[in-house]
Amino acid sequence: MSDPTANDGAAGAPAAPTALIAEDESLLRQALVDALREAWPELRILAECEDGAQALEALAEHRPDVAFLDIRMPGLTGLDLAAAATEVSPATQIVFVTAYDQHAIDAFEHGAVDYLLKPVTVDRLAVTVRRLRARRGPGDDRHAALREIARQLAARRAPQEDKPGLTWITASAGRETRLILVDDVVYFRADNKYTTVVTADGEALLRTPIRDLLDRLDGERFKQIHRSTIVNLKAIAGIVRDDSGKGTVRLRGRPETLSVSQTFMALFKSM
Repeated sequence: MSDPTANDGAAGAPAAPTALIAEDESLLRQALVDALREAWPELRILAECEDGAQALEALAEHRPDVAFLDIRMPGLTGLDLAAAATEVSPATQIVFVTAYDQHAIDAFEHGAVDYLLKPVTVDRLAVTVRRLRARRGPGDDRHAALREIARQLAARRAPQEDKPGLTWITASAGRETRLILVDDVVYFRADNKYTTVVTADGEALLRTPIRDLLDRLDGERFKQIHRSTIVNLKAIAGIVRDDSGKGTVRLRGRPETLSVSQTFMALFKSM
């Protein structure tokens, strides 16, 4: 994630509008940045994020005026981020960037959100910029809009667009190679370039970075609760929020607890 700096405007001048971009494809992310510089020169892009976890933390840190969110990203999707934004950055206006065709995005016509089709064109972006300038603050119906968008996209998504989810994983425990059913995984924890797989029976090492797992796991079952942790929702026995806003997850079948950062706690409110 990059965090460009920019000079503030002259004293007394209106603050320049700010934005965050979340897109996991680097070329598409750069293309959107270039298009925004042409269509909205005064816009300050505070963060360019390559995954949902980075974007959630950047939303909480910067609270930008606008967030351009790719709908389909590994781990946290644009829909997840938009729902969390109502907690961590409620005044941020949401623009989804999507590859879905026109027939699949009727729900985006809600006033609380806007959308851009890939590849983004400067002319279409100019329409979105005009809408954003005319609309201030959070939309009261954002939650309803997000639910309707999720429903319509799920109903219209072509089956061939989905990648096959993981059923089994092969991991090592010392000299032993284990075949682990994904349903039996309690959580995944980042371990340098690898990932520790934790089940009720013990731990094993998977030679795959945790970020690469996000795109293969069932997003309805596995949720990222920290930059380094993905948990099986079925394995959660309970979650407690402390006075600082952070959370602690209790697990079924494991004695340890898992920490949930303050920004990721917003995801539980949106479930």
